[in-house]
Amino acid sequence: MRRRPTELAGLVLLEPDVHGDERGFFAETFRCDAWAAEGVDVTFVQDNHSRSRRGTLRGLHFQTEPGQAKLMRCARGEVLDVAVDLRRGSPTFGCSETVVLDDREMRQLFVPVGFAHGFCVLSEWADVTYKCSSYYEPATERGIAYDDSDLGIAWPAELDLVVSDRDRSAPRLRDVVDELPFRFA
Repeated sequence: MRRRPTELAGLVLLEPDVHGDERGFFAETFRCDAWAAEGVDVTFVQDNHSRSRRGTLRGLHFQTEPGQAKLMRCARGEVLDVAVDLRRGSPTFGCSETVVLDDREMRQLFVPVGFAHGFCVLSEWADVTYKCSSYYEPATERGIAYDDSDLGIAWPAELDLVVSDRDRSAPRLRDVVDELPFRFA
C-alpha cells in the first residue's frame, strides 16, 4: 500500500496493492495495523454501502458530536469524492480537496472528524462503501450546501446533478460557522 499526498492536513489518500491475473484480482481493503501506520488510527464501528446512478451528488455531510471519521472507497464505478475542512482555526478552513475514487486504482480517502464529505457519481452506477468511527445519529447530522460559491468546488459541469431535497436546501458554510464544534489542533 502507498500513501499519496493530499493538500489538506488530516486527509489520508491510500492506494492499496492490487494483485491481479487472468482470474481477477485480490486487494486488502482494510488492515488495522497497516492503515494505522499510514495515519488512519481510528476504531471503526459501522460500515455503510450506497449505490447511486450517474450524476447523483450526496453531500456535503458531517456529524457534530462526537464527530465522524470516514474511510471512503468506491467498490464499483467511479466517483468524485470531496472533503471540506470545517475545523475552526485551521489554516485551510473552508478549503476543499477532491479526488477520484474508482474500482480500478482502488484508492481510499480517509476523512477525519472535522471535515464535511460528499461525492458525485461519474460512472453509470457506483457502489461506495465506507467505514465510520461513530454510529449514525440523525440528531447530530448536519450539512453544508454542495454549491456554496465560497467553497469553490468544481462539480462535473457536464452532468445533470441529482441532489436530494435535504442536500439542496443545506445552509452555506458562512451561515453555520459559529455552530461548528470542530477546532484545529
